[in-house]
Amino acid sequence: MKRTLPAIALCAVAVFFVVAIISPAGAQKKAPEPLSLLLKGAKLPPAPFSHTTHVDKAKVGCSACHHKDKDPKEPDKCTTCHLLKEVKDNAPLAKHAFHKNCKTCHEENAAKGVNAPTKCAECHKK
Repeated sequence: MKRTLPAIALCAVAVFFVVAIISPAGAQKKAPEPLSLLLKGAKLPPAPFSHTTHVDKAKVGCSACHHKDKDPKEPDKCTTCHLLKEVKDNAPLAKHAFHKNCKTCHEENAAKGVNAPTKCAECHKK
């Protein structure tokens, strides 16, 4: 009996840690895949975006885009800070932020010989 109680307690603690580690609350939120960057009123079609391509394959860190997020496990949408029609807290409009961040990175990588879209129609496919 004296050995049974510590064994049960040890098993209970082990189960607790296993559940805590694999539970959704303890896991990082999975990025939506695929994603379509669609801005209301845009003249061009939405640009597809793949977190897998950018994070896993190109090794772009999350903070390259989610640069102001307080909790990296729960990133906000870009349009939380980068609004569609007005500047908020000196954050550029969403269209300008996307083009500056995405296009600049793509052009820099293309100059290094990396296959990255640099022309409008390569991202905004009809």
